[in-house]
Amino acid sequence: MMDRVSSRLPTRRAVLAGMAGLGAAGLSGRASAQQAAKIPPIDATFLFVCDVHACRMASGLRPDCKTEGKTDANLLRNIAALNGIAEIEWPAEIGGVATGLHSAGKRIGTPLGLVVGGDMTDDGGGQVTQPSEGTQLLQFSQRYQQGVGPDRVHVPVYAGLGNHDLDQNGPPPHVDWYRRELRDYIEVNHRPGVFFKPAVPATSYDADSDCYSWDWGGVHLVQTHRFAGDTGHGAVSGLPWLK
Repeated sequence: MMDRVSSRLPTRRAVLAGMAGLGAAGLSGRASAQQAAKIPPIDATFLFVCDVHACRMASGLRPDCKTEGKTDANLLRNIAALNGIAEIEWPAEIGGVATGLHSAGKRIGTPLGLVVGGDMTDDGGGQVTQPSEGTQLLQFSQRYQQGVGPDRVHVPVYAGLGNHDLDQNGPPPHVDWYRRELRDYIEVNHRPGVFFKPAVPATSYDADSDCYSWDWGGVHLVQTHRFAGDTGHGAVSGLPWLK
């Protein structure tokens, strides 16, 4: 699936590199604005992961999943690291090189939440084991939903969809089966309603594109899934909502 979209989409590495540059520029601009307006500094610690690639299938792991390390044991290792982040300190150096971090040597704050930047599943949710859910989506939800114990994330999780979640076709004639399941998962977990209260409610939710946003103090975060203008496989662009 990656090969099929790579010719028309930027690589995840390129996107993240661009985001890093924009983030640095944005932080510099905001710092100047804060100084001018005397806005109190914002302290918001949160976690970000992507490419979880839950890979469980109805018949067990595919051989390539095991070879690539897409095992439940590795998911549990990731969750243990996420849950333990508040018990360690910001590093003063990495690989013998000083980090220059303002908070070096200080305890990392308790995360406000975990943002998932796409590819929750390896191929659109996985093979069907029950009439209503795929094995990979089920595996993801069993690990990356807030809960207690060593096998669950201990903070709210803001889920996001990537190409591996949205490009896989279901069995004919239900070609959109996987995509609908994944989008339903986002909606159930984040879209506020009159009669239904989601586990992790968004401040703003676009029902057409399933993009959403929320606030942590003075920090405004936006989840646009694969990308805001995505119209592939019948998706509705989130650009009007984002604007």
